[in-house]
Amino acid sequence: MNEPNMSPAAFQATAAIDPSAVAVRNIGGTQSLTWGEYAAQVREVAAGLAALGVGRGDTVAFMMGNRVEFYPLEVGAQHTGATSFSVYNTLSPEQLHYVFTNAGNKVVICEAQYVDTIRASGVPMHTIVALDAAVPGTMTVAQLKQLGRSDFDFDATWQAITGADIVTLCYTSGTTGNPKGVEISHANLAFECRAYASVMPVEFGDRITSFLPTAHMADRVTNLYLHQYFGTQITVVPDRTQLPAALADVHPTIWGAVPRVWEKLKAAVENSVAAETDPARRAGLDWALGVAARKAQAQLAGVALDDTQAAEWERADAAVLGPLRAKLGLDQLKWALSGAAPIPPETLGFFYGLGIPISEVWGMSELTCIVSVSPPEQARLGTVGRLLPGLESKIGDDGEYFVRGPLVMREYRREPEKTAAALDPDGWLATGDIITEDPDGYLRVIDRKKELIINSAGKNMSPANIENTIKAATPLIGALATIGDNRPYNTALIVLDAETATAYAARHHLPDATAPTLAADKNLLADIARGIAAGNAKLSRVEQIKRFTVLPTFWEPGGDEVTLTMKLRRKPIAAKYADHIERMYQPTLAEGVHEPATD
Repeated sequence: MNEPNMSPAAFQATAAIDPSAVAVRNIGGTQSLTWGEYAAQVREVAAGLAALGVGRGDTVAFMMGNRVEFYPLEVGAQHTGATSFSVYNTLSPEQLHYVFTNAGNKVVICEAQYVDTIRASGVPMHTIVALDAAVPGTMTVAQLKQLGRSDFDFDATWQAITGADIVTLCYTSGTTGNPKGVEISHANLAFECRAYASVMPVEFGDRITSFLPTAHMADRVTNLYLHQYFGTQITVVPDRTQLPAALADVHPTIWGAVPRVWEKLKAAVENSVAAETDPARRAGLDWALGVAARKAQAQLAGVALDDTQAAEWERADAAVLGPLRAKLGLDQLKWALSGAAPIPPETLGFFYGLGIPISEVWGMSELTCIVSVSPPEQARLGTVGRLLPGLESKIGDDGEYFVRGPLVMREYRREPEKTAAALDPDGWLATGDIITEDPDGYLRVIDRKKELIINSAGKNMSPANIENTIKAATPLIGALATIGDNRPYNTALIVLDAETATAYAARHHLPDATAPTLAADKNLLADIARGIAAGNAKLSRVEQIKRFTVLPTFWEPGGDEVTLTMKLRRKPIAAKYADHIERMYQPTLAEGVHEPATD
């Protein structure tokens, strides 16, 4: 039998550990799969797909929400030797046309609601399997399983898979142009899972939630693949608004999120304290959060609490902070992580003060997701940890970071020129990130190389650093685009956070929570002006935001302004809002343009 260096081999070894243990479940556990049931379904799905002619070198696409049924279907496809990948459910027919044509898949397994979109893509499919309803011209999952032949040699099929075979495609959300299909091999994946777990331990039975789209490489690695290799128990979260309920239900032992989710959890804690009406409880919460804030400040400053402060934190932890972590569902964490984008140090400090240390990670799809991390007890705020063991790095003359090692993708699918531009003949991958490395090997991400701002005086600045600093000062801001390239000073286009704004509208008795109403509210604009001023105080003079505009719209993931992974599309933003930008640079203050608070 193969060493478990391929995901099907890893799954088979894991499923045999305790077949009666729950492997995947929904919130509340009303729907679940044991490892034994899961393994049986994987066998049936693989046999059905093989009967359709799916095998090594083929591709199978998935288009569905976070649900229990996804896992045996995805892992079943892997056992045929096929490349299985997910697409974002928000893709238009035109976008699906590009992805499916590039991937070359002739089979899609999807929820019934996406069948019409898939057909409208114009890419002919051999088979569409509709998961949750019978749709004319498609196949049900039961029918797929019934296709399996009694002479199908399941074990020989998955044992024939090699480390060089492509396990998945990850389509980068690309801030410009069409997405690139990153080819990840079984060998890439095996190295990723084992190297990551050597730093951040993962054990059979560890609990985690799956709430990011399964097309997101972070979800695939931290949920699907670590699950196959180590036996984590996954609770699926079909709607991100259900995440607080999921955390309270699961009490995960390992958990990660993108910065915006951590920021929302921080805002939820602060809002719940602000809404407390009992004077005694409010006083206790304020005291405990004040103690937590002092611990956070010490950590951010790199100094230890003195004995008196440490003892006070222990009292606050026993009385308030521990119960607060339990209420959040974050009281049983072995480790927590943040990744996919830079997170404000203030947010990391806030959770550290609450007793939830977060390890910031850095990575990219081209490097099989996670590349650097440090365990919580070794993490240094403001850094993304150290390279995983077994990788090499170097820094170019312009500050760009290069990585070489077993995590480097094979290529961009059917994009030889783009592959050659990113990956040199010696195996060095150009990350496109400006990263510094200290003498202890800790990495600090400055920004994307192509996104650095150079103002009219020739000063280089990181827009991501500016944006994170400002956003940390006010939860009302959902997205902020710093403008300043070849300009005399920096300005910002601001979009409100829809969830926080809804709560704000209710508290302030506004007629509605639409973006135009909120963007015109004088009190809200004053709050944002104060927040920007507070953020500016932590920036150098040249980095500060001098003027801003709150746009009367919300930016949706996958829209003109932000990618599906919430990265800013800076060039399209600059083009779309050119008039707004020019008004911020007029000699006198134009209508709709505001300045940070000066008091």
